[in-house]
Amino acid sequence: MRPLDKARRRTLNVNRAQLLDRIESDIVFITELARLKCITEPQREHLKHISQPRERNQKLLEFMTRRSAADLKNFTKVLAKEQAFLVPLLITDGGEMFCLILAVHLCHVEYV
Repeated sequence: MRPLDKARRRTLNVNRAQLLDRIESDIVFITELARLKCITEPQREHLKHISQPRERNQKLLEFMTRRSAADLKNFTKVLAKEQAFLVPLLITDGGEMFCLILAVHLCHVEYV
């Protein structure tokens, strides 16, 4: 797996404050990240025991900064399921990821 490139690391750092305050990293969210191998099981356990949301998000972003580009892509997919409004903060690849997220989101929209 290739590590995060400079652009993706920079995007995480530039948007860190917004992500720290906005990600809802509840147990379901971090369990889904572990299921998709975005984070390891020990990382999931560590996050699960952090009670303050901002501190949990800080540790989660620290983990993601050290993970691979594929892990960040999967993290973005999980985020798109429940917190799609945060996805634009992670897009760095010229729109390819945005199209993927939009497609996932549209597949889950119920039409009246």
